[in-house]
This record gives sequence, C-alpha cells and structure tokens, in this order.
Amino acid sequence: MKETTLEIAGAQRRARAEGRGKALPSAVPTVAVLVVAAYIAAQMLSDIASLKIGIVAGLAVDMGTFIYPITFTLRDVVHKVVGKRNAQVLIVSAGVINLLMAAYLMWVASVPSDPSWGLGKEFAAILSPVWRIVIASIVAEVFSELTDTEIYHWWVTRITRRYQWARVLVSNSVSVPVDNIIFAVGAFGWTLPWGVIWQIFVFNLLLKYGITLVSLPLIYVTPVEETTAA
Repeated sequence: MKETTLEIAGAQRRARAEGRGKALPSAVPTVAVLVVAAYIAAQMLSDIASLKIGIVAGLAVDMGTFIYPITFTLRDVVHKVVGKRNAQVLIVSAGVINLLMAAYLMWVASVPSDPSWGLGKEFAAILSPVWRIVIASIVAEVFSELTDTEIYHWWVTRITRRYQWARVLVSNSVSVPVDNIIFAVGAFGWTLPWGVIWQIFVFNLLLKYGITLVSLPLIYVTPVEETTAA
C-alpha cells in the first residue's frame, strides 16, 4: 500500500513537471484582442475627428465619418468571436472611454501652457470638446450599436448562420440610419442650418453604407463561429 501511494505521488509530480513545460491555452482568442483594440481606437479617433465639419465632394460632413462606420463591422466580429454579452460590454465601455477622453482633453486644454511652447490657444481651439457633439456622438454610438447587437443576434439565432456577409449587411442597414439621425440632430440641430444638417445626414449615410460594403470581408477574419449566449 505504501509503495502504491509513493508511485501515485511520483506520477503526480511528473505530471506537474510536464505541465509546467507546456504553454497554457489562451482563454481569449488573439483575433478578439486585436478586434477589440481596433474597435476602441476607431471609436476614439472618430470622436476626435468629428470636431471638424469638412467639405467633401461639395457636401458638409463631420470628418469622423471616414473612420467610425467600420466599428459596426468590428462589433459584429467581436459578437461572432466572444458572444453577445461581451459585445454589449464593449459598446458601453467604449462610450465610457470616449466620455473620459473628452473630460481629460478639456482638463488638458485648461492647464496653463508653458510660454515657450506658444500653442496653448491653438490646442484648446482644436481639441477642447464641444460637449453637445460629444454627448450626441456617444449616445448615437451606444444606442445604434446596441441595436446592431440585437439585429445581429436575431439574425444568427432565428434566420441563419450561413452567409455571414448577410448578417453584417442586415444589422448595419438598421443601425447605421439610427446612428445617423441621433448624431446629426443631437449634435447640430437648431445650431446649423437644416440644409447643412441634411447634407451631413445624407453624406454620412452614403459613406457609412459604402464603408459597410468594403468592410464586409472582416467578418471572415476568424473561422470561429459566434456564440449565441444572451
């Protein structure tokens, strides 16, 4: 009996020693880490760029529009890899991060500049947050992308898991107009001429749909099938 116990103990020690030499499997797929990082980066860059209203092809457009639309497809990839609940957490987290970023930039702009630098006023003029635009942008992002989450989840659980490009196209086709109307009216309503706001809405809508079509292949960056957890 004693020998058997010693043999078992020896086998356990050898198993532990062998286990220490093996790499533990990653709990989070690498692609999920990369996509989440890209999503947060795109959210932050688009919110900063939205402080400028540019003229492109003769139409007024907030300059964050050239980056922001890709976040809808990136969200779909996150949903596919780590599930609905994690996608929802990411959306809300991104909203909080953008709010903290705006508050930090406001504080930075308020700190007296060193006289030798000489660009304090320029920094404040460019990067001080316009809170109406910030709030409208964050509300639009959170609400539209939570809507995107529900449409995507409904499609893969009630319609089909085939034709992955279709799930992206359908969910984006609902969430993009929702985002557009909340942001355009919330950020610029009653402050800019309604004709300009309409230009922003139309241009943003066309551009976002165009970027949706271009970004559709991103859903295939991983063969991992989505979870359907609520």
